Amino acid sequence: MYLASFLKYLEFEKRYSPHTIISYQNDIQQFEAFLSIQYNSQDWKEVSPGMVRSWMVQLAESGMANRSINRKLSALQTFVKYLMKRNYLDKNPLRKVVSPKVGKRLPAYIQEGQMKTLLDEVQFPEDFTGRRDRLIIELLYGTGMRRSELLGLQDQDIDLEKLTLKVLGKGAKERIIPFGAELRQQIELYRDARNSLERLESNSLLVTADGKPVYPKLIYNVVRKYLSVVSTLDKRSPHVLRHSFATHLANQGAELNAIKELLGHANLSATQIYTHNSIEQLRKVYEAAHPKS
Repeated sequence: MYLASFLKYLEFEKRYSPHTIISYQNDIQQFEAFLSIQYNSQDWKEVSPGMVRSWMVQLAESGMANRSINRKLSALQTFVKYLMKRNYLDKNPLRKVVSPKVGKRLPAYIQEGQMKTLLDEVQFPEDFTGRRDRLIIELLYGTGMRRSELLGLQDQDIDLEKLTLKVLGKGAKERIIPFGAELRQQIELYRDARNSLERLESNSLLVTADGKPVYPKLIYNVVRKYLSVVSTLDKRSPHVLRHSFATHLANQGAELNAIKELLGHANLSATQIYTHNSIEQLRKVYEAAHPKS
């Protein structure tokens, strides 16, 4: 009943990404389908904590991880709050629902030596596609930006003199990220190759060989292809390069608040997970050097 207006609220007021909005829609519709089948109702006024718990049990029995169940509960909670603000509901049916516990998940990342091998020793083709693919890797690892931020990057967002670039992050928040001289060189080489294309149909920095903007699957495929050369990690996605960027900064002693700003995290708690590897390195030093270790 209110789902369509809720999705518009997420898009225009909360400024959520299209991917997040689709996830919310799918989660809510999945729960409503469960209500229809199990309780012959889709009326949120009839929803009880017991119904929500039954749905959680069904999800768990299907093999869904607690983390994914919590994400779905979060989507329901956001929708319920919206319904209460619109005076459709006068009480929260999730008020007594307890989220399942999840263990601390450490981020997957590429070792520093492996990234050095990829960028210094692996041969990228010197044609347009090779220049573009290398720049995709360099930008993700060199700035820690998200894939969605990379897709939105335009030439005008890059200042080669100041060695900074501007990205539009979650919640439409802008942030400025510095980069190094080596990345500037890769940007210039790529632009030269891009200028040889017959036509350009986009203002995006990164384009396909026919001049159209690159798309999410292309970014994923490029990253997976080249990370597979140096790593056997099961997960070899663009976000792994973001994790690698942050972990390597932490390993080299960067302050946590600085990493937080570079990543565009709203809260420091989201950044603290990247200290895990630094602590492990300190532990190895301690065990190797301390006489009582």
